[in-house]
Amino acid sequence: MELDLPLILMVATGLTGLVVLVDRLFLRRKRQERVDALEQSGASQENILEATKEPFLIDQSRQFFPVLALVFVLRSFAFEPFQIPSGSMEPGLQVGDFILVSKFSYGLRVPGNGSTIIPVDQPQRGDVMVFFPPEDSRYFIKRVIGLPGDHIVYRDLRLTVNGEPVPTEVLGGKPAYAPTMVLGEETMDNATPVVKWLPGRDRETGQAALWGGPEGEWTVPDGHYFMMGDNRGNSGDSRMWGFVPEKNIVGKAVAVWMHWESWTSLPSFDRVKVIE
Repeated sequence: MELDLPLILMVATGLTGLVVLVDRLFLRRKRQERVDALEQSGASQENILEATKEPFLIDQSRQFFPVLALVFVLRSFAFEPFQIPSGSMEPGLQVGDFILVSKFSYGLRVPGNGSTIIPVDQPQRGDVMVFFPPEDSRYFIKRVIGLPGDHIVYRDLRLTVNGEPVPTEVLGGKPAYAPTMVLGEETMDNATPVVKWLPGRDRETGQAALWGGPEGEWTVPDGHYFMMGDNRGNSGDSRMWGFVPEKNIVGKAVAVWMHWESWTSLPSFDRVKVIE
């Protein structure tokens, strides 16, 4: 069972804040009354100092609450770190990349239900977005291909949006002597992503061909988005599980700030870059 870290953070912030509030309103006054009574009775300085001490729970809550509250606010409304878990966004984003997700790029949202508090901007074609797929509680990261109302066609490795083919340039295979991948560059409204296709063979003819994943035709409903991975031949995306509702948006991926593939390797900052 996976830990729900956002929920744990919210509960911890709420509980420590409640303890601090109750202490401010009631308990602190009672401690002060006890100290005043000890001073009037001529009690020893040691007993008076002991009476001024905060209980362990109150002391720890007072120290941790500001930190937890700051992290909660930043994570909920500003930025959130995210680690790339799979190769679905290769070649641009690789397994082990740590990225920064801007949660205010598409408006401030209520943590938990995704309702927009303050609208800022809308996702654009080409944006790299973090979200929750339909009926799934895991974070996914893909590229925005279709906006509400768009008609999307994907056939023969080519995208068509509302009847207009997306300009695509084949860059060639890598490595050149025995390609394990073929790259292409697409020109979208808000980005020029490099996409990845896989060498293979046509099932009917047996001739060499490229595999770009499932093909089809879709019309994006209102309030939803059509998402695809840049690794077209190896990406679970809207071609399989459908459209992403507006309320499932987490934020816009804006930068890679570290690469750390596993605990057995050292962190690297060679891949620090702005995400396009």
